[in-house]
Amino acid sequence: MRITVLAGGVGGARFVRGVREEVRRHRPGASVDVIVNTGDDWWLAGLRITPDLDSMLYTLSGQNDEQRGWGRVGESERVSGELQAYGVTPPWFTLGDLDLGTHIARSAWLRDGLTPSEVVRRLQQRWELGVTLHPATDDEVDTHVVIADPEAAGDDELASGERELHFQEWWTRHRASIPALRFHQHGLHRAIPSVGALDALLGADVVLVAPSNPVVSIGTILSIPGMAQAVTASPGTVVGVSPIIAGAAVRGMADACLQAIGVATDAAAVARHYGARSRVVHAESGARGLLDGWLLAEEDAAALADVEDAGIEARAVPLLMRDLDTAADLARDALDFALELRRRP
Repeated sequence: MRITVLAGGVGGARFVRGVREEVRRHRPGASVDVIVNTGDDWWLAGLRITPDLDSMLYTLSGQNDEQRGWGRVGESERVSGELQAYGVTPPWFTLGDLDLGTHIARSAWLRDGLTPSEVVRRLQQRWELGVTLHPATDDEVDTHVVIADPEAAGDDELASGERELHFQEWWTRHRASIPALRFHQHGLHRAIPSVGALDALLGADVVLVAPSNPVVSIGTILSIPGMAQAVTASPGTVVGVSPIIAGAAVRGMADACLQAIGVATDAAAVARHYGARSRVVHAESGARGLLDGWLLAEEDAAALADVEDAGIEARAVPLLMRDLDTAADLARDALDFALELRRRP
């Protein structure tokens, strides 16, 4: 069985770790490919920073700082202090010394002419991850957040009274406290899915949509031209896992992102946003909806009928990943549900 996961962020990394554990325990011979969001990436101090890919790399290799939820365990920050003293990096975005080693290696390889996919292959060779990581695209699609600013004059892409922040400034510095008018991925119009991502989708038996941010993680992956169509065309059964429990985001500030696109912070609303594969929901691109099945929390069991009314099979299961065992249990529920749907005529 070939399993492909769409993921981003800390929650996505923990879910993938659970999928790997479930495969190790109960599904020998299965393979796991992970298509990782690259919209959070940016250039800082001449280095290419890829937060979601690095979270995935560190979590799966056992190098992640579980207390903070991000960065390397046993980290120090002496170099970052020097960079901030020189005014090269902002005080609200700290790079650990061990983490900087990854960024320097990545940036050196990129300058040598390697693609991001080739760089990711090199990085993951250092540890036995048990999965194969693929950047969603080899093109730069850095996310910016459009906010209101009465004094801004606007330009070719922004109206008067609007300005942009890089997603990292909006997310890390301001903690998503400034209302977002919309999200803009620079370079998205000329991006294409990475070869590894397309191969993973078109060869999958099961496609899992991790409980990651539906807007800036999964949404950015699906916004890459051709990606949503590849999910729709996949022979794999597509099952998504809700990132919302009882009307609240499990991690992060997904509610602020959902508000910006007019979607309620609600498990059923997110399922309807993704749409059923049998229904056309992306009118502009012509792509169809994405989901065959949707897992929502037991706390949201009352919404099962709403999801199924949208043409998506649904189940209520424990969603909270408290540790490795509960993450593996969630992965088991997702995979069992997908296989159940595959057996239906």
